Amino acid sequence: MDRTGELQRQRPDRAQYGVCAFLALTGTAVVVDASRIGSATSSNDPIGPRPAPILLGVLLLVVAVIYAIDVARGGTGEQEGGEDVDLTARIGWRAVLALIGVFVANALLVDRLGWVISGALLFWGSALALGSRRYVLGLAFGVALSLTSFYAFAVGLGVNLPAGVLQGIL
Repeated sequence: MDRTGELQRQRPDRAQYGVCAFLALTGTAVVVDASRIGSATSSNDPIGPRPAPILLGVLLLVVAVIYAIDVARGGTGEQEGGEDVDLTARIGWRAVLALIGVFVANALLVDRLGWVISGALLFWGSALALGSRRYVLGLAFGVALSLTSFYAFAVGLGVNLPAGVLQGIL
């Protein structure tokens, strides 16, 4: 065994306890929130809406405990080998910040402009942030995706996304 493996076995990755704590806090929040759900049973649903989120919260707590035990015993995740990923490459902060900007812009514009326009800008801006240089084609695909998702939600799911300035046209 090499020296790096020996050092990792001697010192567990304590940062993983933060993940354990996050899982435990999330599980606790889910259980507490689910316990506040009112009792609504019917002949079609004799157990009501409470058991599913309580089970999910309990499972999150169990995973947190098992994960904490694994970390305490020195267990670490295997570093991803990355079939076609260069693990030594630097993070492309420009693309990350551009994507964050596109998502924030979409959140701010979706009520005013509507989903079709803000969604088209979201898809087009995401493509540009990730390196596409086909501006017109990207915009055309963005419009097609936003229109398709708008009508899929409206017709398929019965959920009306904001129409914004296109109210009455769509």
